Amino acid sequence: MGLKSKYELEYSFNTPVRVLYERLSTPEGLSEWFADEVIAKNDVFVFRWRGVEARARKTIAKENKLVRFEWIDFDGDEENSFSFEITTHELTGDTALIITDYAEIDEKDDAIYLWDTQVARLKTILGLSA
Repeated sequence: MGLKSKYELEYSFNTPVRVLYERLSTPEGLSEWFADEVIAKNDVFVFRWRGVEARARKTIAKENKLVRFEWIDFDGDEENSFSFEITTHELTGDTALIITDYAEIDEKDDAIYLWDTQVARLKTILGLSA
């Protein structure tokens, strides 16, 4: 496994913060756009995509602000985590979703494309134009 680099992606959402937070922090919400199926037991979430399964622990949950997951099947370092942060721009009142993730340098473009695709799906589910 190579060296991973941290990156942040920002997406604008014209939707109430609580509606967005629900889609980022619950198994039901995440299964609508992030994975085919999501099951949670306490703070451990099992994500399933076309027969592939991965487990993550929800390590931070600040209502309507931040959700952070750490992949369980990897070392406990920060590079094996991802987070969703919701911010509101003071001047415009627009809601922004900031995704922080890590990828190996040669896989970063693919990882960004995957997030772009998933977030477009989330916007569609919320009735927003992607």
